[in-house]
Amino acid sequence: MTQWNSPGQAERFVSTYADPILRLSLTYSLTREDAQDICQDIFLKLLEEGREFQDLEHEKAFVLRAAINRCKDLLKSARRRRNVPMEEAERLPAPPAEAGELLERIRALPEHYGAALYLFYYEGYSLDEVARLCGCSPAAARKRLSRSRKLLAKELEVEA
Repeated sequence: MTQWNSPGQAERFVSTYADPILRLSLTYSLTREDAQDICQDIFLKLLEEGREFQDLEHEKAFVLRAAINRCKDLLKSARRRRNVPMEEAERLPAPPAEAGELLERIRALPEHYGAALYLFYYEGYSLDEVARLCGCSPAAARKRLSRSRKLLAKELEVEA
């Protein structure tokens, strides 16, 4: 059993989960700062609760599911829907370019397609695990993967 309230967990969390959480958050078209906030929120929640996990797979599934839920919450929040005057937007620097054209294309997909694709191909989850993490049936997860692959193929075909 893994326990989150022991010393040394902060470093292990960052090295193990920061990158997957950031990439998953970016598939929901969130900013890098939002993704970093989500990562920090999940980490603090785990430390405060002192949660125990059966094994590392259970821990990873919990962390990624928490990230998905946090992304959805953030997308629904009033703060996210606020408008900003154009003058303020002009002063903001452009967001940094993400490595990988394919990941950018996955980010452009509808969120439920992008999340399923990311979890399956980037994180290596099985179809049943993707379904559980996305909160849908295995048949729905399979359909999401199929549709997302078709959308990506069509997009790549148009460019070629």
